[in-house]
Amino acid sequence: MLNVPPQAFPAPGSQQRVAAGGRTKVPLKPGRSLMDWIRLTKSGKDLTGLKGRLIEVTEDELAKHNKKEDCWICIRGLVYNVTPYMEYHPGGEDELMKAAGADGTDLFDQVHRWVNYESMLKECLVGRMAFKPIAAPKGMLSEREVLGASARDTTPSYDWFQTDDMITVVIYTKQKGMNAELVIVDCQDRRLRGEIILDDHSYLVEVDLDREVQGDFAVNIGEKVGKVEIILKKKDRIQWKVLGLPLESHNTFIRRTERGLFYRKCKLVSKTEVTHDTKLFCFMLPKSTHLQVPIGQHVYLKQIIAGTEVVKPYTPLLPFLPLDFKEPFCQDGVHIYLMIKIYSCGLFTQALDHLQIGDDISVSSPEGNFKKSQVEAVEDLFLLAAGTGFTPMVKLLNFALTKVDCLRTVKLIFFNKKEDDILWRNQLEQLALRDERFEVQFILSEPAEDWVGKRGKISSALLSECMKRSKKDSKVLICICGPTPFTEQGIQYLQDLGYSQEEMHAFTA
Repeated sequence: MLNVPPQAFPAPGSQQRVAAGGRTKVPLKPGRSLMDWIRLTKSGKDLTGLKGRLIEVTEDELAKHNKKEDCWICIRGLVYNVTPYMEYHPGGEDELMKAAGADGTDLFDQVHRWVNYESMLKECLVGRMAFKPIAAPKGMLSEREVLGASARDTTPSYDWFQTDDMITVVIYTKQKGMNAELVIVDCQDRRLRGEIILDDHSYLVEVDLDREVQGDFAVNIGEKVGKVEIILKKKDRIQWKVLGLPLESHNTFIRRTERGLFYRKCKLVSKTEVTHDTKLFCFMLPKSTHLQVPIGQHVYLKQIIAGTEVVKPYTPLLPFLPLDFKEPFCQDGVHIYLMIKIYSCGLFTQALDHLQIGDDISVSSPEGNFKKSQVEAVEDLFLLAAGTGFTPMVKLLNFALTKVDCLRTVKLIFFNKKEDDILWRNQLEQLALRDERFEVQFILSEPAEDWVGKRGKISSALLSECMKRSKKDSKVLICICGPTPFTEQGIQYLQDLGYSQEEMHAFTA
């Protein structure tokens, strides 16, 4: 299925959507960088206009503040005066104005739900929204009650058991086809968090354990019966009376998009140069974490820069391209590899590049909506990548070439500016020699005079020339990833060429 960001935010043609090949940001005036904003928030200046008071804001009051020189926005029930932030917003003033004087939660979530706005805008907090309670008519059940009655049989549940040495938490998912990628477990400072991913929903067990446990644990998955066991080792041979104190989100079954991001500290193990400006980072998960990132999903890295949380999404990949395609390369469940381009003026990537081996960084649980089932019956797989948009293609290549029996061809069309920008070129060329189903084509927009390959940027004519089905009615999947303008233009060109939404998937974060 085509995964395209909603068109309402940012709008086509807006400042945030720059020319193809550029970044989805607008040029900021001198003195309006992220660091400048952080300095302003710490200057002691009154950014709300309320001299430190917090107020309760009615819908009518919020609606009055809908101009650039007086702009309030509500996000998740909290109201912020974003007027001082207008000139610092990387997406431009017009994007903020879309939610001026209104609730901007949905628009915010469409673009960057992961951004820690509470930290970025804490000095702009006006107060909390005052919502009027709405009573349901007598005798009418709420939506939750109606859904609860019908969904009771399929809603996951949990139980726990103990021996002298062990605590076993059992989660009954009531669904077949469970695997390790759908189970995320963290046990930190007696806080146990077990999350089960069920399509677009998430079930969570989260408690402060009654007593201390050892750092490592085991996870057993009954794939056919849909049962997950989390086996903890007691520190003391004492009988527990209760599992622990339930936390706020304990025993909840909600949409994944409504679940807050959870982070754990990971250590930098290695940093390897891939090209002149791109490096492969290897992070080690804590031994108290069970996490495997599925194909096509991303994680968020979080760093504290000048006292403010800054967050960026990245797609984990394999440490190399496997060339022996008998069995898929298995993740070890211990390391996460990220290929990251270091920008000379990039606040986040510069801080990342300055990390020393052994330093910690916060890594979130995975997000994304790509499913293996989208590629399992494909005969022709086309991968369109620009720059580090290549990263989600690595695991996809490995899976397709090892597990998709009906696959005839896989073609990677890889767009870059210059020859030195091409990531893992030798590995890709070796793969093409080893597996006759795989072909790679490099296309440069700013090549040297001696470049003998294709030149140009993504276009309808170029895609028509490079993408040929193995047979007239073969089942096709086209995956595309790169800067937002590249992805959006690519989708439009593919639609112009007659490809359907079901034949396309855009990786976005």
